[in-house]
Amino acid sequence: MSTNELENKIKKLQEWEALAEEAKAEAEALKDEIKAEMLNRDTEELTAGRYICRWTSVLSNRFDTTTFKKEHAEMYRQYTKQSSSRRFLIA
Repeated sequence: MSTNELENKIKKLQEWEALAEEAKAEAEALKDEIKAEMLNRDTEELTAGRYICRWTSVLSNRFDTTTFKKEHAEMYRQYTKQSSSRRFLIA
Protein backbone atom coordinates (compact mmCIF):
# COMPACT_ATOMS: atom_id res chain seq x y z
CA MET A 1 0.00 0.00 0.00
CA SER A 2 1.41 3.38 -0.94
CA THR A 3 1.89 6.29 1.45
CA ASN A 4 -0.90 8.16 -0.32
CA GLU A 5 -3.30 5.23 0.13
CA LEU A 6 -2.38 4.92 3.80
CA GLU A 7 -2.88 8.63 4.36
CA ASN A 8 -6.32 8.44 2.72
CA LYS A 9 -7.30 5.45 4.87
CA ILE A 10 -6.17 7.25 8.04
CA LYS A 11 -8.15 10.34 7.04
CA LYS A 12 -11.23 8.20 6.36
CA LEU A 13 -10.75 6.41 9.70
CA GLN A 14 -10.59 9.74 11.52
CA GLU A 15 -13.76 10.90 9.80
CA TRP A 16 -15.62 7.71 10.81
CA GLU A 17 -14.32 7.96 14.37
CA ALA A 18 -15.51 11.59 14.58
CA LEU A 19 -18.92 10.54 13.25
CA ALA A 20 -19.09 7.71 15.81
CA GLU A 21 -18.25 10.16 18.61
CA GLU A 22 -20.99 12.52 17.43
CA ALA A 23 -23.48 9.65 17.34
CA LYS A 24 -22.42 8.52 20.81
CA ALA A 25 -22.83 12.05 22.17
CA GLU A 26 -26.28 12.32 20.59
CA ALA A 27 -27.30 8.94 22.07
CA GLU A 28 -26.10 10.03 25.52
CA ALA A 29 -28.04 13.29 25.24
CA LEU A 30 -31.21 11.35 24.39
CA LYS A 31 -30.63 8.98 27.32
CA ASP A 32 -30.16 11.97 29.62
CA GLU A 33 -33.45 13.49 28.44
CA ILE A 34 -35.28 10.20 29.11
CA LYS A 35 -33.64 9.91 32.54
CA ALA A 36 -34.64 13.50 33.34
CA GLU A 37 -38.24 12.68 32.47
CA MET A 38 -38.09 9.59 34.68
CA LEU A 39 -36.74 11.72 37.53
CA ASN A 40 -39.48 14.25 36.90
CA ARG A 41 -42.08 11.48 37.13
CA ASP A 42 -40.27 9.92 40.11
CA THR A 43 -40.21 6.45 38.55
CA GLU A 44 -37.69 3.72 37.79
CA GLU A 45 -39.85 2.25 35.02
CA LEU A 46 -41.53 4.15 32.22
CA THR A 47 -43.74 2.79 29.45
CA ALA A 48 -43.76 4.69 26.18
CA GLY A 49 -45.81 2.91 23.53
CA ARG A 50 -44.13 -0.41 22.83
CA TYR A 51 -41.03 0.49 24.85
CA ILE A 52 -40.32 0.06 28.54
CA CYS A 53 -37.48 2.13 29.98
CA ARG A 54 -35.94 1.05 33.26
CA TRP A 55 -33.43 3.09 35.24
CA THR A 56 -32.73 1.20 38.42
CA SER A 57 -30.15 1.33 41.16
CA VAL A 58 -27.71 -1.58 41.21
CA LEU A 59 -25.53 -2.50 44.17
CA SER A 60 -22.29 -4.35 43.58
CA ASN A 61 -19.29 -5.36 45.64
CA ARG A 62 -15.87 -4.64 44.23
CA PHE A 63 -12.51 -5.74 45.44
CA ASP A 64 -10.36 -2.83 46.67
CA THR A 65 -7.05 -3.71 45.02
CA THR A 66 -5.35 -0.48 46.11
CA THR A 67 -5.89 -1.12 49.81
CA PHE A 68 -5.12 -4.81 49.44
CA LYS A 69 -1.87 -3.97 47.66
CA LYS A 70 -0.86 -1.58 50.46
CA GLU A 71 -1.73 -3.97 53.28
CA HIS A 72 -0.64 -7.25 51.66
CA ALA A 73 2.02 -6.31 49.10
CA GLU A 74 3.71 -9.72 49.02
CA MET A 75 0.45 -11.62 48.55
CA TYR A 76 -0.60 -9.11 45.87
CA ARG A 77 2.63 -9.77 43.94
CA GLN A 78 2.16 -13.52 44.37
CA TYR A 79 -1.25 -13.44 42.67
CA THR A 80 -0.55 -10.78 40.05
CA LYS A 81 -0.14 -11.90 36.44
CA GLN A 82 1.50 -9.84 33.76
CA SER A 83 -0.41 -9.55 30.51
CA SER A 84 0.55 -8.26 27.11
CA SER A 85 -1.52 -6.35 24.58
CA ARG A 86 -1.02 -4.16 21.56
CA ARG A 87 -2.11 -0.54 21.33
CA PHE A 88 -3.03 1.10 18.02
CA LEU A 89 -2.47 4.87 17.87
CA ILE A 90 -2.42 7.45 15.13
CA ALA A 91 -0.72 10.75 15.83
